Amino acid sequence: MTKTELVNSMAEKAGLSKADTEKALKAFVDSVTDALQQDEKISLVGFGTFSVGERAARTGKNPQTGEALQIPAAKVPKFKAGKALKDAVNS
Repeated sequence: MTKTELVNSMAEKAGLSKADTEKALKAFVDSVTDALQQDEKISLVGFGTFSVGERAARTGKNPQTGEALQIPAAKVPKFKAGKALKDAVNS
């Protein structure tokens, strides 16, 4: 599903205009992004939890040359699905 398809689906289900729905979706994404940048955790009961994880530095390999290279440590966004979402997907 693309962003446009998501906006159309949300607008139809919520009874809102597509423009208002797109603003709401952008506000949601911006809010989640801002919270994750500040290492906060976002829990949406029944849907899931957004959080930030740490990936340690490691040695990788260039697939073209086989040369070893150092990959730096990084923070990565994580999402853990909630029970209700898992149950809905598996039903």
